[in-house]
Amino acid sequence: MRRRFTLLAAALVAVATLSPVPAASAEVTQPARTITWAPCEEEPSAECGTLTVPIDWSQPDGPTVDIAVARRKATDPDARIGSLVINPGGPGGSGVEAVYGAPGSYTEELQRHFDIVGFDPRGVGRSHPVICSASVYNQMPHTVIKSQAEFEAWDAFTKRLHQDCRERTGPLYDHVDSTDVARDMDALREALGEEKLTYYGISYGTLIGQMYAELFPDRVRALGLDSNMDHSLDVAGFLATEAVAVEDAFDQFVGWCEQEPSCVLHGQDIRAIWKNLREKAQRGELIYPSTGTKMTELQVIYNAALGNEGPDWVTLSQTINWLNGGPEPDWVPPLPGRGPVEGDVAELPTTILCQDYDLRVRNYAEYAALMKVSNALAPDTRYHPYPIDDLPICMNYKTTNPPHELRYTGDAPLLLGNSLHDPATPWIWSANAARQLGPKAVLLTYEGWGHRIYGKDKCQTDIFDEYLISLKVPPHGTRCAVGTPEENVLKRQADTRLWPTDRLSWAG
Repeated sequence: MRRRFTLLAAALVAVATLSPVPAASAEVTQPARTITWAPCEEEPSAECGTLTVPIDWSQPDGPTVDIAVARRKATDPDARIGSLVINPGGPGGSGVEAVYGAPGSYTEELQRHFDIVGFDPRGVGRSHPVICSASVYNQMPHTVIKSQAEFEAWDAFTKRLHQDCRERTGPLYDHVDSTDVARDMDALREALGEEKLTYYGISYGTLIGQMYAELFPDRVRALGLDSNMDHSLDVAGFLATEAVAVEDAFDQFVGWCEQEPSCVLHGQDIRAIWKNLREKAQRGELIYPSTGTKMTELQVIYNAALGNEGPDWVTLSQTINWLNGGPEPDWVPPLPGRGPVEGDVAELPTTILCQDYDLRVRNYAEYAALMKVSNALAPDTRYHPYPIDDLPICMNYKTTNPPHELRYTGDAPLLLGNSLHDPATPWIWSANAARQLGPKAVLLTYEGWGHRIYGKDKCQTDIFDEYLISLKVPPHGTRCAVGTPEENVLKRQADTRLWPTDRLSWAG
């Protein structure tokens, strides 16, 4: 927990928000939509179909794209409330595959009451993915830029990349932002025969829900938004808050390892070992044991983010020990980060991020200044690998859904949730989104770790279920403790955190 509050305060100073913009007009005349369902080829216990929508929603009679959809029907038809649309995030996550795995991801009570429906957003997976020529994609420079010359190389590369991807993908390439997806989701609501939308989105899927709340406030039944994006952030705020989040998560991991005798690094100077691994990677001397390839510092830092998403502190500690010359982990993670692709094409869901957030920088001096802030906020992890890996790709690409403060004018209550120590979507993002959405939005805080709070402990899982089923939101300021017992225990208290984590049965 060291430095968390001072780092967070520093990050908030760095956050710049843009002026709010009014919601776009949601009324588009369109024909009645239907989906023809049949058993999914990959998962016959689920049903699959397609939904046809305009590529450009400002031209509803223009070219179209087919959106892949899947569902599992409510297990108790007599108790069925309607359809629950879900999205697992990304950008690039498949809602179809989330439906395939729904029995292991949602409670039996939720499955009793709802058809679980997922879709691959436009530009993703089975819904006309954004693609580029592998021959061009594989020329991508290293995504951590170290000089003006490397910045200029990226500038030239992205011009080639975006031209190639636009030619490969077609007109959809410029119409994949989250407002486009929100309009698709409203068409899905109509095709499902629902008067209002019930939705549960995780991570980047929360941005789809937020855009839906702005565009269609009177068509919201329930929006459960888990581990939220903050669409008000400019590039400086985005990178700073992400750096704080991954540093805080790494601090929590180190604290666990220092007090937990079963940690393979217990009793050692974990921060010194970690720093040594980063510096070896900087010099090109760190080899990934399972592949024999050299690791970059970016790939080392990826482990700090990925290992804290569950979190899986056991594997993270074993991986660090392994890279430091110790035995192989019980489960060997793949080499993280971007790499060359095989075949003729490469998918590029980063395009969605570029259209939703303006991550463009003017020159290397601006880039270096942003990195200097991240390095100061995150002395161990240095920066967050996810946005740093994506930022250069957004060069020379127009943001079509400009960042802005959210505006919600509907009457339906909204439920947002986040863990205090989320390495991917910081708690402050959910707090900001809830503030922007107004008094109808309730923020539920999980006093624990990891990315996505539904299913980690009984307390917050019950609260999400009760909201989606009965439309009941908890009081503002509700918090859920780690390791809640079988009875549903809610905590409303001051901002305090207590070790130990010995009841963290899902870690690892």
